[in-house]
Amino acid sequence: MIGLVAALLLLGIMLGAVVQLPFSVSLVACTVIGVWLLVFAVRERRARRH
Repeated sequence: MIGLVAALLLLGIMLGAVVQLPFSVSLVACTVIGVWLLVFAVRERRARRH
């Protein structure tokens, strides 16, 4: 339960930070995070197969 509360608190802090940034900066940050997650997922899938 404490983990859930901490996750929601961090989500609220991050959303508050994104609101303060210009849209273009938020879009670039979102793209970078999305690409990083995609690369991570591909690497994990390859590691599980070998």
